[in-house]
Amino acid sequence: MKVLNDTRTAFARELGPELRQPAGLLFTMLLPFLFLALFAPLLSGVSPAGGGTGSGSPWQWFVPGMLVLLAPSATAGAGASLLNEMSSGAFERMLVTPLNRAAMLVGRALKEVVILLAQALLILVLLLPTDFRLRPLGALAGLALLSVFGVGIGALSFTLALHSRKQQTLFYGVQQMIFFPLLLLSGVLLPLTHASAPTWLYVLSRINPATYVVEAERALFDGRFAETGVLYGVLAATAIAVLGVFAGIRGMRNASA
Repeated sequence: MKVLNDTRTAFARELGPELRQPAGLLFTMLLPFLFLALFAPLLSGVSPAGGGTGSGSPWQWFVPGMLVLLAPSATAGAGASLLNEMSSGAFERMLVTPLNRAAMLVGRALKEVVILLAQALLILVLLLPTDFRLRPLGALAGLALLSVFGVGIGALSFTLALHSRKQQTLFYGVQQMIFFPLLLLSGVLLPLTHASAPTWLYVLSRINPATYVVEAERALFDGRFAETGVLYGVLAATAIAVLGVFAGIRGMRNASA
């Protein structure tokens, strides 16, 4: 019960400032919105062959990719807020409280997921006037998978921040060099198939766990629950979440005030 109470306390502490300054939440949605507004209209009539994208409007396979792109935009920068707390001394004051350190991380990660889901729902609502077809069950499953993926990315971001405590530029350098290349290699903009991509690029995409999350999201939002790609996506997202939470909790427990 103490862990649950501490998690709730950490969650409320992190969510409060975000609700008081909602402009920052909209700013993290800028990149996906730009792609939706400026890139998606060019896809009219485009349906990449062999990409497992389903049928119908290109919005059906483009929007799930944008939601996956939203995950690091909304959660990967979470470590930056932790770095700010370290600089101001707020993090050290948290460490000397009786709050469970694992609960501190989980509460922070849950806050990031709530924000991610709110932003994803806003995007889906704004797309209702388009020819994007929203399948409620598929959307719920897709958002659940997105939440698991977001937990992993957020926890890894916190872990990176903890290890960059004495050299904060390291955090931003590693984030730019790893997160965004992994996303671009996952096919968030266009499905990377063996027929459409060079062999070396296709091979890199297949060893990228984010690729399977993107493919699973596209299948779920299209109502194709029985595809093996959904299973692979769930396994990939779960593995990222477990790795991130494990590394994050370990880093929090080793952190010193």
